[in-house]
Amino acid sequence: MGANGAGKSTLLKLLAGDIKATTGIISYGDKKLTDFSVKSLATKRAVLSQHYHLAFPISVEEIVMMGRYPYFATQPSQKDIAICKSAMQLMEVNEFVEHDYNTLSGGEAQKVQMSGVLAQIWDEEKAEERVLFLDEPVSHLDVKYQYQLLRVAKDLCQQNVTVIAILHDNNLALSFADRIMFIKKAEVAYNLQEPSTISSDIVSDVFGVASKIIYDEHAKPLVIF
Repeated sequence: MGANGAGKSTLLKLLAGDIKATTGIISYGDKKLTDFSVKSLATKRAVLSQHYHLAFPISVEEIVMMGRYPYFATQPSQKDIAICKSAMQLMEVNEFVEHDYNTLSGGEAQKVQMSGVLAQIWDEEKAEERVLFLDEPVSHLDVKYQYQLLRVAKDLCQQNVTVIAILHDNNLALSFADRIMFIKKAEVAYNLQEPSTISSDIVSDVFGVASKIIYDEHAKPLVIF
């Protein structure tokens, strides 16, 4: 989390391997990020970006199947097809399967893209450690689907997946995050191992706006502006 321009998306792109670091080393386990082939890296991590527009006609089914490209050479297997169907069911986009992707609303497109990244890191055995990067994943979604997407992401954390998400809503982050890192001017300003330790001073320092922290009946903090 952090203000616009703080460096959140740049950090995510560095960790995902989409841009190269000018200094330091990024590793997945005991292997440097730079030592992975493009195909191998694509089976280890998936990225949901902020950009959903495509300049050419393509069906929703094809968009989701793109998530399985690292796993087959020419034709998808029955397993690939089944995984894509399961991912679409999870995100409730089955009704759009034959639609032209470019006719969808922003929120619908976002859910389809999420289906694609789920298909990309799907592991029925849950044996391989994987990483899911979400860059402002709920920006086009209404409240219901914001919670749906983040619940799906949260459930993945129980399946050997690390989820790293950029969010702008403090209270959404407090509802789902196990840890919150606040970025300010391209540096880590606060690293909350316990999100419940958030304070109005932190919010003020990071976002430059006054706030108040209140607690519900479950002692869960809520940020009020």
